[in-house]
Amino acid sequence: MWSILNGTIVNVATVAIGSLAGLSIAAKLPDRYQKIILTSLGLVTITLGIDAAVLEFSKTVTRAGALVDHDGTYGARIAMVMIGSLLLGSILGTALRLHSRIEALGSWIHRRFSSQDGTSFAEGYLTASVIFCVGPLTLLGCLQNGAEHNPSLLYIKALLDGFCSLALAAAFGWGVLASIVTVLVFQGGLSMLASIAGDPLDDLSRSLMTVVGGVILLATALMMLDIKKIPVADMLPGMFLPPLMVWLVERVSPGLLLPLS
Repeated sequence: MWSILNGTIVNVATVAIGSLAGLSIAAKLPDRYQKIILTSLGLVTITLGIDAAVLEFSKTVTRAGALVDHDGTYGARIAMVMIGSLLLGSILGTALRLHSRIEALGSWIHRRFSSQDGTSFAEGYLTASVIFCVGPLTLLGCLQNGAEHNPSLLYIKALLDGFCSLALAAAFGWGVLASIVTVLVFQGGLSMLASIAGDPLDDLSRSLMTVVGGVILLATALMMLDIKKIPVADMLPGMFLPPLMVWLVERVSPGLLLPLS
């Protein structure tokens, strides 16, 4: 079990240590410093979102299109899969009221354990959870850790998340520390799935999950920068739909997205 979950456990530990360090710093930081930290993190999140969404999409078109594209429309095809996944996932998340449920959870934890405002707690928890669990290192690292028992990518991610959690906790508070639950469940679940199924996803599905995740990161950045309040949690199911969408398209029209075997 350790060989499957060691990367996730180390990641949880670094986020916890970074969050506690950030909370100790936050108590001594004036508001103007907390605001500039949050603004800086928002700009960095935009950069991560562009890398995951725009650049990954471009690389996917170039890489996979060379094997499948016969009429120059491959980019449009996978764009439709990405858009469909995001729209259907957002509709599903809205129907399940994920965002409001997380805010309610934050309020409940606030009443029980924290002096921080419940909405702020939920915002910190959600923001940290999205940043820590969305991106190519998460997906590839979990698949590698579970299927190959190689935690190297998750160790790199753990180091990065440790520093990021310090800054996030200084800006958002205790909700960032609570995100270790999301990291444990999400990354641990993906690693266990990869261990059971080998590598259950094709390259295209992995890439499109990263692209959708990048769009969600951009939405998170807009929220962090106070440009627009977006119910980011309602969009999260869209990240898991590309494998299903690719499978359905290939069942209807083989070779449209994946090379024929």
